Amino acid sequence: MAINELRAIANFVKAAELGSLRQAAATQGITPQASSQLLVQLEAHLGVRLFHRTTRSLSLTEEGRQFLASAQPGLATLQHAVQGARRGREEMAGPLRIVAPRSILLEVLWPVLDAFCRRHPRVEPDVQLDDRIGNWVEDRVDVGFRSGYPPEGGVVARRLLALQLIVCAAPSYIARHGAPASIDALAAHTCSGFRHPSTGKPMPWEFKVGDDIVSHAIPAAFCTNDIEVETRAVLGGHAIGQLVGPTAAPLVRSGQLVPLLTQHVAEHLGLYVYYGSRTALPARARAFIDLAVEMVANNPAHALTPQELAASPGRKARPRRAKG
Repeated sequence: MAINELRAIANFVKAAELGSLRQAAATQGITPQASSQLLVQLEAHLGVRLFHRTTRSLSLTEEGRQFLASAQPGLATLQHAVQGARRGREEMAGPLRIVAPRSILLEVLWPVLDAFCRRHPRVEPDVQLDDRIGNWVEDRVDVGFRSGYPPEGGVVARRLLALQLIVCAAPSYIARHGAPASIDALAAHTCSGFRHPSTGKPMPWEFKVGDDIVSHAIPAAFCTNDIEVETRAVLGGHAIGQLVGPTAAPLVRSGQLVPLLTQHVAEHLGLYVYYGSRTALPARARAFIDLAVEMVANNPAHALTPQELAASPGRKARPRRAKG
C-alpha cells in the first residue's frame, strides 16, 4: 500500500506531542481510525515499532524517541515554509510581475497601475513592456496583457475591450492634402506603418468591409516600431495612420485628429488580461486583475461611439487635391 510519508510523519509527531492518537486525530481533522492506520503504515514503512500502545496508553519506544528527535525539526521547518507560502499568497505585499504591450500601456493600463500603487503601497510592481508575444512561464508573469487575439498556452484569459482600428489624420494634413474617400484612395496619400515586433515587416491595415475583415498592404512613407512615434507623426500632419481606439479616441475628441473612412472601422481585435490559475493566484495579483477589469472592461473612453463615428467630418471625406 502506498504511504503518504509527510502526512504519516506529521500524524506520528502530533500523537507523540499529545500522547494520544485520538487527540492527534482531532487536531488534524481526521478520524481516530485514520490516525491509527497512518501510524501502522509508517511503522510498516520504517520496519520499526514507534509506540508501545494499549487501548488506554501510548508511549514512545526507543526507536520512536530517536525518530521523533530527527523528524521534529525538519517537520517544523517544512510547516513554517508552508505557512509562509500561504501568508505570501494572502498578503497584499511583495513583487508583482506584469507584462503588457508597449502600444497599450500608457493610455489604458497606466491609470490602473497608478490607482493600484496608491491602494497597495507594499506591492512592488515589476512592469515589462514588450509588443512581442512571449512565453508567460519563462517570463514569470503574474498578470499579463495581450492585444490582438487571446493568448494560448494554458492560461486563463479574459477580454477587456474591443480594439477599434481607426484611420486618422491631423487637420493640418487634411488641409494640405485632402482626405481619402475610399480605402483604395489611400494609395495616393502619405501613410504611416507599424513594424511587426517579431518580423520587422510593416503590418497591413485592416478594414471592415460589409461583414468581412479585409487586410490591405498600405505603402508606408513613415515607418516605425513604436506606437508613440507613429502617433506623433500623425499628430504632426506628416502622415495618415491607422491607430488603435485607446490611442485615437481621446485625440479625436480633443480635435487633434480627424477619423477617416469611419464606415470601415474594424474592431475584431481585443485587449485581454491573462494569468496562470483561477485558484492559486496571490492576493496581490487577484486585486490587480479585479482593478483592471473594473477600470478597463468596456470603458467607453477607449473607443469612439457609433454616433461619434457617424458625425465625423472624415466620414464624407474630401478627395485628395490634384497635384500641379
